[in-house]
Amino acid sequence: MIDLHYAPTPNGWKISIMLEELGLPYTVKPVNIRAGEQFAPEFLAISPNNRIPAIVDHAPADGGAPFSAFETGAILIYLAEKTGRLLPTDLRGRSTTIQWVMWQMAGLGPMLGQAGHFRMAAPEKIPYAVERYTNEGKRLLRVLDRQLEGKEFIAGEYSIADMMSYPWSLGAAWLEIPLDEMPNLVRWQATMAERPAVKRGMELLADKRQARPAQMDEKTREVLYGKKQFENR
Repeated sequence: MIDLHYAPTPNGWKISIMLEELGLPYTVKPVNIRAGEQFAPEFLAISPNNRIPAIVDHAPADGGAPFSAFETGAILIYLAEKTGRLLPTDLRGRSTTIQWVMWQMAGLGPMLGQAGHFRMAAPEKIPYAVERYTNEGKRLLRVLDRQLEGKEFIAGEYSIADMMSYPWSLGAAWLEIPLDEMPNLVRWQATMAERPAVKRGMELLADKRQARPAQMDEKTREVLYGKKQFENR
């Protein structure tokens, strides 16, 4: 019913976890982003920003032609509305959940991603950049820790807000951000890790997961960050 164009990354895991939670039938369409498959015309037709993940729903709720969606927050909202699950319908609950979805997309993911880039992928180490993005990532994790105080999940009940932030929160380990002073975050991570659907979603295509290199080779860097981004458009 649903095609999942996917690679096993924090952004990809958001969607595989959601599909597992919902129990929707889906077919995995692996995208090797290090080989540049995200620039293929057929992929750009459904994900014009040449980023994974993306989905194609072959049985949309309106009964029409197959419907595609890209951007993780948009995909999760679409799937939640399709099934009537994991996104509150009351005004306050819905707004709160979507606020934390947007928070992750605008803050936690980009900041931790930049921290990882300048630590592991940049051709030269720029101490200011490493410190800047690592510190901002740490600040955002503390924001999340405060939000989780007295709550089992980010928006109260388990929702797409948790799926958005959980995979990226794991980046604290490889960015060497200590969580000793963030007990609410640590407790929440443990709760998430024990959910069967989260386990299944995180294991999807685990054999294709790329190890994070201490020094990214020039060919891979060019595919992911260089001029190839423009040449393939």
